[in-house]
Amino acid sequence: MNFKTALCGLLLSLAAGSAIAATELTEYADKDGYIDVQALTCDQLANTFQEDADYLTVWYSGWYNGLGKKHKMKVDRARTLEHEVIVYCKENREKKVIQAIDVVFKKYRADQGIKAN
Repeated sequence: MNFKTALCGLLLSLAAGSAIAATELTEYADKDGYIDVQALTCDQLANTFQEDADYLTVWYSGWYNGLGKKHKMKVDRARTLEHEVIVYCKENREKKVIQAIDVVFKKYRADQGIKAN
């Protein structure tokens, strides 16, 4: 099974388990059409449509790597970490997505012995 299939299944199970219909990503936008990505919750990520969740996780990945001045992507690692963020969000729906990213990335670096600058 490839990553996209696994992520799709996981996100679908998140949405199905919440008893809330999938929500358009635009529903999280302010009156001017902007989404506050620092305020978006794990529950909101889990309850949006699959293509919106995919879009968001890619956007967050680019944003987070841009903050770290990282200009390369290791595809298999990115997919694994995206999956871990989704798993974390499923278990911690009240958390912000950026908190989930922080927790998952810190754990990954600690497990790999990577020192952050």
